[in-house]
Amino acid sequence: MHCILLALLLALGADYRSEIENWRAAEETSLRSDAGWLTLAGLEWLKEGENRISMPKGAPDFGVFELRGGKVTLRAANADPMEMKSDSSGRPTVIERGGYSVSVIERGKRIGIRIRNRNNPALREFHGMKWYPIQENYRIVARWEAYEQAKTIAIVNVLGDVSQEKSTGRAWFQFQGKECSLEPVDQGGRLFFVFSDATSGKETYGGGRFLYADRPKDGTVILDFNKAVNPPCAFTQFATCPLPPGQNRLRVRIEAGELTQPPHGSSSQGILKSNHK
Repeated sequence: MHCILLALLLALGADYRSEIENWRAAEETSLRSDAGWLTLAGLEWLKEGENRISMPKGAPDFGVFELRGGKVTLRAANADPMEMKSDSSGRPTVIERGGYSVSVIERGKRIGIRIRNRNNPALREFHGMKWYPIQENYRIVARWEAYEQAKTIAIVNVLGDVSQEKSTGRAWFQFQGKECSLEPVDQGGRLFFVFSDATSGKETYGGGRFLYADRPKDGTVILDFNKAVNPPCAFTQFATCPLPPGQNRLRVRIEAGELTQPPHGSSSQGILKSNHK
């Protein structure tokens, strides 16, 4: 009986390891895709009126981006003016030419043009995501404290913009002898945690990490830190990442999930400065 139980436990452990390995492989495939963060090649904030943005060397000229009352119109030679939807619409307009693409993003009161390059040097030079070893004890069943009414929490991004996001509760768990909690925001039917811990700025990215979880069931929520990932700012200076709110800055070491990536792994400060240019 003991041998049978041991075999079952080993099989379950192997299944879990395989699940995480497959999940991590899919994450890297997404990162390397044409729509992944490694293709970002520029970000320029628009001013009211006509804007001719600075494109990377060798990129085609897309034309003039005209910002009027929060709306962006692309005016290009030999083409009719085109109003571009931003990412706040959920379906941004993407214009592609010669391996490059442009789209409109909104961050706080800022409206900008995001530039992608399918042959970006950052993509060619990328050597793969780095991870802690998979450890089942970092798959934590946390107690879910549901709020009587959803509340809003302030989330600050690397630009200093503050957004008010909806939160329906908090996850509580014991770790390393300490009572810990994380407060997520609702995102696409899932829970989205932005957190930091005692490894941040050392083994892991200084600007914190992201963790997604399924919605609570029977008063619990699964926090699988083996799936904790770096924010886009760990890979590019052209991202606008949220930072961990004060209540999500853990004092314990979460030695699971994704490790830091050069050259943006030491802190969020370099990203903050570059996005203010």
